[in-house]
Amino acid sequence: MSEKRPIAAIILAAGKGTRMKSTRHKVLHEVGGRSMIEHLLASVEALSPVKLVTIVGESREQLHEALGDRCAFAVQEPQLGTGHAVQQAEEALAGFEGDVLVLYGDVPFVSTATMQAMVDRLNAADAPSSVVLGFEPEDPLRYGRVIAEQGQIIKMVEWKDASEEERACTLCNSGLLAAKAEDLFALLKRVSNDNAQDEYYLPDIVNIAIADGDNCAVVSTEWPNEVAGINSRAELAAAEAQWQEYKRMEAMDAGVTLRGPETVFFSWDTEIAEDVVIEPNVVFGPGVSIASGAHIKAFSHLEGATVGESAEVGPYARLRPGAVMEAGSKVGNFVEMKKATLGEGAKASHLTYLGDATVGAGANIGAGTITCNYDGYFKHQTKIGPRAFIGSNSALVAPVNIGADAIVAAGSAVTRDVADGELRMVRAEQLVKPGWADRFHDAMKKKKKAEGK
Repeated sequence: MSEKRPIAAIILAAGKGTRMKSTRHKVLHEVGGRSMIEHLLASVEALSPVKLVTIVGESREQLHEALGDRCAFAVQEPQLGTGHAVQQAEEALAGFEGDVLVLYGDVPFVSTATMQAMVDRLNAADAPSSVVLGFEPEDPLRYGRVIAEQGQIIKMVEWKDASEEERACTLCNSGLLAAKAEDLFALLKRVSNDNAQDEYYLPDIVNIAIADGDNCAVVSTEWPNEVAGINSRAELAAAEAQWQEYKRMEAMDAGVTLRGPETVFFSWDTEIAEDVVIEPNVVFGPGVSIASGAHIKAFSHLEGATVGESAEVGPYARLRPGAVMEAGSKVGNFVEMKKATLGEGAKASHLTYLGDATVGAGANIGAGTITCNYDGYFKHQTKIGPRAFIGSNSALVAPVNIGADAIVAAGSAVTRDVADGELRMVRAEQLVKPGWADRFHDAMKKKKKAEGK
């Protein structure tokens, strides 16, 4: 077996993205809460490439900020086609001896397995000069064609330059390509722009290599959506819908019950264990983990939250970043948590805000309770001990500690610590004036009559 060759990847992201009609760079638009280019990078990084080069153009400062030092950057100006774009990576890959994958920032869902298949084919016994990723879409009309026999490429041709016979071929060029570094840039120097677009086409290196008598191969993906490009808001929405459908099926295959699958929306990193039940119209933002046996009820929104075993959420609950629900805990309708931990078996059944708080095991948070965590400048902590009972419509003004087994009477505004087992009642004295309301109503009725209203 030959020694495994190092891998480099070139990601093309210099396009203007005018069809997206956005000031945000096209490849930074999100699917499943993650930008297109981050989806792609996650797949390619799984191959442990020794070099990554992103080709940038307009709005490149956005990519510099988003990607930082995770890759090198090369600028394509002016933009004269895909072949010209790849040429811009030559300096960044100077001295590299290995296999190069050419990928597209707006084609985010190419799997690691597909990339590996391209590299494996490049290193097969017949030693192809390059490997093209092909696919067969339902509507092939606008794609370049791969004319091949038994996996060996005879010719690559762009649709605008293809004959009617060539257009009848249904094997299309995804644009993705793998080649040995020592061949790639030498071939690119020989590419011409003598075509309908006056551009330097990357696929032309295949035709040049074939003319030299070299072997070139095609690897096909059986899932055309894997190589679907995203160039407009409509295509972005279609990609989101396809991705969500895949994640729903993945969740159900893993033992999750979705009672209205088409109404549940996941993020790229949502983690859900088996035997979780999710009711309709639930949205998961990034950073959510749900343990086995949990029940997420309808119309709940979770982001950056951890839900423990057999916990209950909702309906109409909101868990914000830093929310932690331990095993058997419960939040009900119109409860919001942020940077708060609800201990084992504790519950806040309705109309409550828990922010910057720790609630002990078995505690009960009454309806309308809020932790007043912000003084206009700083956030402060509220600590509620195990088995504490917080009466309805209470305001806990942080920083404040409520002890174990303590009771806070309904309607209290608590500004000082409450000791273990203590009852705290903070209310104004109830004042009773017999007959006052009757006299008030009589006076108002007479006044209204006198004014003719």
